[in-house]
Amino acid sequence: MPLLELTVEEPQGRIDRYLAERFPSLTRSAVQRLIDEGAVLVNGRPTRPSYRPVAGDAVSLRLPEPEPHRLEPEPLPLNVLYEDEHLLVLDKPAGMVVHPGAGRASGTLVNALLAYRPDIVRADLDPQRPGIVHRLDRETSGLLVVAAHREAQAALQAMFKRREVHKGYLALVVGVLTPERGAIEAPIGRDPIHRRRMAVLAEGGRFARTEYVVREVIGSYALLEVTLVTGRTHQIRVHLASIGHPVVGDRVYGRRRETLHVPRQFLHAWRLSFEHPVLRTPLAFEAELPADLAGILDDLRDHASQGAGNRLQLRRR
Repeated sequence: MPLLELTVEEPQGRIDRYLAERFPSLTRSAVQRLIDEGAVLVNGRPTRPSYRPVAGDAVSLRLPEPEPHRLEPEPLPLNVLYEDEHLLVLDKPAGMVVHPGAGRASGTLVNALLAYRPDIVRADLDPQRPGIVHRLDRETSGLLVVAAHREAQAALQAMFKRREVHKGYLALVVGVLTPERGAIEAPIGRDPIHRRRMAVLAEGGRFARTEYVVREVIGSYALLEVTLVTGRTHQIRVHLASIGHPVVGDRVYGRRRETLHVPRQFLHAWRLSFEHPVLRTPLAFEAELPADLAGILDDLRDHASQGAGNRLQLRRR
């Protein structure tokens, strides 16, 4: 059974909520079950779900062994922008899940990678997420770096932790932001009510910072260049929604009565730069907007040029 250990840095709320926020794969009820089973210790002793950790507490959490998926190579199309013996940089299409998870064991980027680069499966990597060092949401398109062996994976993971990998996104949002350049700093954690969502939390969340620049204003929408300083789950979508400018097409954090109906969330990872973890050479990549998102912008511009009195009709692409 995997053992996770951490030291509490500052006073927290209930330990069941604290651990569920720190480990998004666990629901609060799952943490409570682990506590009841004696799998959670504070300073070496069993605890209660209502216990409130204080600074300096040593918390250990023993997780049950996950049921392994049998990963099968699948010859799915991949848009590879760069590769060498150490890593690959890919332009992921919207609709593709990065790695297998609950209820999905095929059709993922990992399945495609195992067919494209069989050497990755022979490397001593995470058996369920070989080579994966960061993720994009299923409906987010764009750039991903993947490690080809264990040393490269460890080095890239350390670079992400030190914030030495620079990621830029394009996002179309509802409304016009003022000022045109800014930053959102707000802690993010698991939504205490809707456990499958993330939220900005008044207490107990993890530090998160998102920077943005308005690239273009099109009617009542704005196209942003967004830079992730931290890398929390759903960070861009949560932060922009929290300031009243949700990503267009976001069916989780967006507005229920959005007048612009699009097939997916308008979010694309368009820039990625970092130092090669082995060769120590600078690498920088850009991925143009895919046709579906570029078409939405074209339709919006046409509508804006014709005047706001005309009803917006998006062309099917």
